[in-house]
Amino acid sequence: MVVRKVGKYEVGRTIGEGTFAKVKFAQNTETGESVAMKVLDRSTIIKHKMVDQIKREISIMKLVRHPYVVRLHEVLASRTKIYIILEFITGGELFDKIVHHGRLSEAEARRYFQQLIDGVDYCHSKGVYHRDLKPENLLLDSQENLKISDFGLSASPEEGVSLLRTTCGTPNYVAPEVLSHKGYDGAVADVWSCGVILYVLMAGYLPFDELDLTTLYSKIERAEFSCPSWFPVGAKSLIHKILDPKPATRITIEQIRDDEWFQKSYVPARHTEYEDVNLDDVDAAFDDPEEQNADEQCGNEDTGPLVLNAFDMIILSQGLNLATLFDRGKDSVKYQTRFVSRKPARVVLSSMEVVAQSMGYKTHIRNYKVFEVAPSFLMVDIQKAAGDAAEHLKFYKTFCGNLEDIIWKPSNESSKSRITKSRSKKR
Repeated sequence: MVVRKVGKYEVGRTIGEGTFAKVKFAQNTETGESVAMKVLDRSTIIKHKMVDQIKREISIMKLVRHPYVVRLHEVLASRTKIYIILEFITGGELFDKIVHHGRLSEAEARRYFQQLIDGVDYCHSKGVYHRDLKPENLLLDSQENLKISDFGLSASPEEGVSLLRTTCGTPNYVAPEVLSHKGYDGAVADVWSCGVILYVLMAGYLPFDELDLTTLYSKIERAEFSCPSWFPVGAKSLIHKILDPKPATRITIEQIRDDEWFQKSYVPARHTEYEDVNLDDVDAAFDDPEEQNADEQCGNEDTGPLVLNAFDMIILSQGLNLATLFDRGKDSVKYQTRFVSRKPARVVLSSMEVVAQSMGYKTHIRNYKVFEVAPSFLMVDIQKAAGDAAEHLKFYKTFCGNLEDIIWKPSNESSKSRITKSRSKKR
């Protein structure tokens, strides 16, 4: 059997796959250490203008080396691929633990929260604000210790910039000031998300959870929530101090550490300070002359949709949908509804945004994908990430009723089988 190697790493099985990358199990042949190797196609990330975003995320992960943050070892590159070598985490997501076991005990929830606060505080000390803290982005290692991951939405403001202005994050965990569009302190906003996570750990469900985004945001802005009867008095008091809708009076991380409930059995993280963080491998991986040429060639082109291959078509076929094999559980099944359009992708997305806003929804156009089977058709795939299926379908019918100008209607029944093109995720 031929063993594939990248540098000093022997590459094994695929352990994860996303739109722009595959994650492989690999082993360092010099030390025997197991690692996760994230493999990105160079031409794809250039075409989709993701170079700066990925470089920023990698640089931030190299900067925040802490026991409770997923460690990035190094970055390698070939002519066609970029390889990001990460710490191999075996315990899965904290989210999965809550889904499978329900709410955690007070002691267990406190321990994870203490580790979260330690890791987040260290990130803040380096000028890094995560902005998407949630149980799905918190991994567990073999010792059941927390590992903060996914810095794709993180920010490291330039010197002299005190407030962030990009509205981002996951709606149920986002701080009220982030929704105000008036600028916010990244550290203070992260503290709010930590409070929501503590609530979820102890309750097994979200403090703010509404199907309608307008209602959800309204409750977040007023901090309209209640703690279950089984919450200890100390935890309840701390959560209310964290979920303070006024950033100026919200408790700080330093004050959280001094809290009596937090202090119980608290063991601060021990870590070695890395004074010199070398980013040469990051620059070398991305600042390749061939990449610059390719970027120049792509720069004059309109970034087109990805090609939808045969396997993608099988997945989209209702009778052969394999996705349910990998669902976390009944409550997490993603409902989806599709329509077809012959308009350009940008026109479809902007029309959807206008219609959603006219229906009273706040919109965030991100995390969408566009695929192509035939040159003149888009298939828009709207997925429900949470909430009631009946309400989702009700929304979809009203939503599509207002999009008659862009929805293509086949002239006969047989043409319905020729559904082609684009997917846009998350309304």
